[in-house]
Amino acid sequence: MDNKLRIKLSIADRVYPLTIDPDQEEGLRKAAKDIERLVKQFEENYAVRDKQDVLAMCALQFASRLEQKSIDKERGNVEVQKRLEALNDLLQAKLS
Repeated sequence: MDNKLRIKLSIADRVYPLTIDPDQEEGLRKAAKDIERLVKQFEENYAVRDKQDVLAMCALQFASRLEQKSIDKERGNVEVQKRLEALNDLLQAKLS
């Protein structure tokens, strides 16, 4: 039996029917809500008339956030690695 769920999401005045796994529903609904909020924000703050332009700006903003998080995580990983190496060096010095 296929355990799929059918939902409809409204984004930028269009309805998108989707067939998804039940565990995806919360994330998709939150994402659609975030997109709607951002669309409204762009429409209120900028003289944009074309929904495609608004959606492109939303996509750019979400993609840039994702990329920045990835960059920040990589920087954090490098810093953690350096600290672990320094700690390991200290332990090695004490044990020798």
